Amino acid sequence: MRNSMKMLILVILATMFCSLYLFQGLNGNYDYILPRRAIKVIAMVLTGVSIAYSTVIFQTITHNRILTPSIMGLDSLYLLLQTVIIFFLGSSHIAIMNAQVNFIISVVVMIGFALLLYQFLFRSGGRPIYFLLLVGIIVGTFLGSITTFMQVLIDPNEFARVQDKMFASFNNVNGDLVWFALVIVIIVMVFGWRMVNQLDVLSLGRETAINLGVPYDKVVKRMLIISTVLIAVSTALVGPITFFGLIVANLSYQFFKTYKHSVLITGAALISLVALIGGQWIVERVFTFSTTLSVIVNFIGGIYFIYLLLRESRSA
Repeated sequence: MRNSMKMLILVILATMFCSLYLFQGLNGNYDYILPRRAIKVIAMVLTGVSIAYSTVIFQTITHNRILTPSIMGLDSLYLLLQTVIIFFLGSSHIAIMNAQVNFIISVVVMIGFALLLYQFLFRSGGRPIYFLLLVGIIVGTFLGSITTFMQVLIDPNEFARVQDKMFASFNNVNGDLVWFALVIVIIVMVFGWRMVNQLDVLSLGRETAINLGVPYDKVVKRMLIISTVLIAVSTALVGPITFFGLIVANLSYQFFKTYKHSVLITGAALISLVALIGGQWIVERVFTFSTTLSVIVNFIGGIYFIYLLLRESRSA
């Protein structure tokens, strides 16, 4: 089957789930229910595309298909930030109660943290990308330990607000934030899409890419920043989804047997839409909100991650 036909199938599936989620069970309440569902769908599209895009380019520059941008510790930083705000200022503070303020603080802190980390590691030049990943793992583990320690000490009533931030949820997405985040994501993705052909060369390795005229270090730094911004925006909007990017990226690799990142990224984005919108429909219609989508995604993603590790060990 040609890739164009596979892409068409994914488009049809995404459209079908989107229509099913939007219009099933409206019962004439179009003015109230339809706009709320539309905001959720836009948020899911925004989150899915951002995570798929950032994961594919991150795995390309690291030459490893079992890594995700969350390895840089952004998810741990987000949870620590929310815990620190509630621990010291309380859940009634404007930084928690006002969704716009919380979104801006979260995005600025996560992007600032990543930029400082990149600046520190790349300033002397010649730093291997795996050194950056090692530092990211260590920092993420350190931040996670601090978060856990503070959550043990926090007031039980306040901890309930922290729990709301620990899992991604599309049930109470702020409409104003969705449009603001959409503008940021579109600008970043348009900027990054101009270098998508260079990713095809980067996948051949550092030496080969340099010999073919690609400014390897420059492109890698830009792609790291793009990946960071997309993950920061999606995490601040709905919360952390740890394994989702791993799932959709690897499914795209297996479904589309090609080296072209324009196809891989588009395919991963469409797979993410099918998974998120279809999964949210199942959460609301089948499980009747008894669980969240992120719990299901992380459970399936954890199993899939173990499968990838075992497959890589057997092939090695």
